[in-house]
Amino acid sequence: MSDAGPSPFDQHPFDYSPWWFWRRATPEQQEQQLELQRELAARTDAALGERVFLSTLAAVQTEHLELGDESYVAAHAYLTGSVRAGRNCTVNAFTVVRGDVRLGDAVRIGAHTSILAFNHTMTDPETEVFRQPISTRGITIGDDVWVGSHVVVLDGVTVGDKAVLAAGAVVTKDVPAGAVVGGNPARVLRWRVPPAGAAATARSGDLGEQVSAFVGRAREQAQDVLARSWRPDLQDGLFVDRPGHPVTVRAQCDAVEIADLLLGRAPDQRPAAEQARRLRALQDPKTGLVPTFDPDGVPLAAAADLSDGDVAYHVLCVGYALDVLGSGFDHPVHRVAELDAGELVEGLQSQPWEGRAWGSGAWVDMLGTALRWNLPRGVRGPAGAVEALVGWLTTHVDPRTGMWGTAEGNGGLLQVVNGFYRASRGTFAQFGLPLPHPERVVDTVLEHTRNAELFAPERQNACNVLDVAHPLWLAARQTDHRAPEVRVLATRLLGDLLGHWTDGQGFGFQAPHPSTAALPKTVPGLQGTEMWLAILWLLTDLVGVSELLGYRPRGIHRPEPALRLT
Repeated sequence: MSDAGPSPFDQHPFDYSPWWFWRRATPEQQEQQLELQRELAARTDAALGERVFLSTLAAVQTEHLELGDESYVAAHAYLTGSVRAGRNCTVNAFTVVRGDVRLGDAVRIGAHTSILAFNHTMTDPETEVFRQPISTRGITIGDDVWVGSHVVVLDGVTVGDKAVLAAGAVVTKDVPAGAVVGGNPARVLRWRVPPAGAAATARSGDLGEQVSAFVGRAREQAQDVLARSWRPDLQDGLFVDRPGHPVTVRAQCDAVEIADLLLGRAPDQRPAAEQARRLRALQDPKTGLVPTFDPDGVPLAAAADLSDGDVAYHVLCVGYALDVLGSGFDHPVHRVAELDAGELVEGLQSQPWEGRAWGSGAWVDMLGTALRWNLPRGVRGPAGAVEALVGWLTTHVDPRTGMWGTAEGNGGLLQVVNGFYRASRGTFAQFGLPLPHPERVVDTVLEHTRNAELFAPERQNACNVLDVAHPLWLAARQTDHRAPEVRVLATRLLGDLLGHWTDGQGFGFQAPHPSTAALPKTVPGLQGTEMWLAILWLLTDLVGVSELLGYRPRGIHRPEPALRLT
C-alpha cells in the first residue's frame, strides 16, 4: 500500500489542516502558494503577511483582505466584504466571514462558524425582506480570542481581548474582555481573565473585609463630613454642599440622609424636630412646591412651573428628608394634583425623549413622587391621572432597550439609561410595579457600561454610576438574566468606589484622580457623599454583602417600594 501513492482520503492535507503547510509542504508547493497570493493581490485589494496560507478550495471574494503573518484560510471557508486579521489568525474549514470584520492577533476560529457583519432590514412589511436594504455596523474581535465551532457572531458585536466563545454560541451582544460565553443568546459563563477592577479587589483582600473597613472609617468621620458643610451664620444655621458654595435646599436634605445612613439619627447641628419644622415651612401651601434659596438662605417665591429643575427635585429630596425625620409635607403637592389625565399625557408626550431622555425621566420622577405624597392623603387628583402615568410609560417603553427615549446622535446610551433611572425610580420602583422588559434593561445597561469615557475609574461620577446600579438592582428583582456579568460589574464598580473617599471630607460628585483634580466636581461635598453611600448599598447588595454596611437607605434611594398602588 505504501507504493500506491497518497490515499484517496488524503488528497488535500493542507487545505483542511493548513497549520502543516509551511512545515511539510515541498518547495514547489510553497512556491505555488506564494504565486497564488501574488495573483490575488494583483486582482484585488489584498495585503498578506509572511507564511500565510490560502486554500484553493476556499471562496475568497473580498473587496479588501488583510492577513497578518502565519494566518490561514482553510478549505470551504467563505470570505466577502472587508476582512482584516492580525497575525496567527485561523479561519478553519467551512467558516463564513462576511462584511466589515476586524480580527486582532491570535484569533482562532473553529469550523462551521459564521461571523456575519451585515443584516437585512425589515422595516417595510409590504416589501419582501430580501429586497430591502442591507445594514452593517461591523464586527470587531480583539486579541487572543478563541472562537469555537458552530459559533454565530452577529453584526454590531465587539468581542474583547482574551475572550472565549464556546462551541455553538450565538453572540448577539458585546462580549467583555476575558469572558467565556456560551448559549443562545450567549451569556457569560465564567471568566478566563477576571476584569481589572475585580482582580484588583481580589488582590487587595477580601471584599467583605474591605467594605466593613470602609464603612467603619466613614462612620468615624461622619461628624467631620457634616461639620465641614455647616454654616451657623446663615439663618441660625444651614448646610451648604461644600465650603465656599451657596446654600441650597438640597444640601439640608443630603445632610439628613447622610446622618441617617452613617449615624442612624438626624444631624447633630439642630434637633431633629427643628430640622423637620424648617423643611416643612419651606413648602408653598398654594402649589405644594418648595422654592429655592437666595444666597443668604432666604426662600424665594415659590415657582409654579413644574419644568424648574430645582423646584421639581425638591419634591423628592425635601419629601424624603421629612420622611426620614419621621415627618412629612404639611400640604399636598397641589400643582400635580391639578393635572388631569389629558394634561398629564400631553406633558409626557411633550418631553424631549429623543436625545434628552434624562430631563424627561426627571420630570416623570417628580410626578411619581408627588403622587407618592398625595395618595396617602386621599388626594388622587382628577380621575384617571395615576392610570395615565403608569399606562403611558408601559405602552411607550422601547422593547429593544426596555427603556424610554432614543440615544444621542453619537449613538451613546447615557441619556437613555440615566433617564430610565429617574423615570423608573419615581414609578415602577417607588410603587413596587414590575418592569415591562427587565432582561432588555440589563442588556442595555451592560452595553452602556462598556463606555470607558464614562466608567473608567477616573471618569466615573455619582450620577452615571447610580443610574446603572439602581436599574441593575431593580431588574434583578425580576430576572437573573446575565447575572454573572452583573455581579462582576458590580464588584468592579464597588472596588472603584471604595477608593473615591477622601478622609474627613467624604465623596466628591466625580471620582478623584490626578487628571481631574482641577475639576470642582471632584471636591467632596454632601451631594456626592449621599449619592455614593446609596450606590454603595446597591452594589454591595448586588454582590451579596450589603448586610456588612449596617445601614439600608430610607430616603430617596430606599430599596423597598414606598407605596403600593391599589
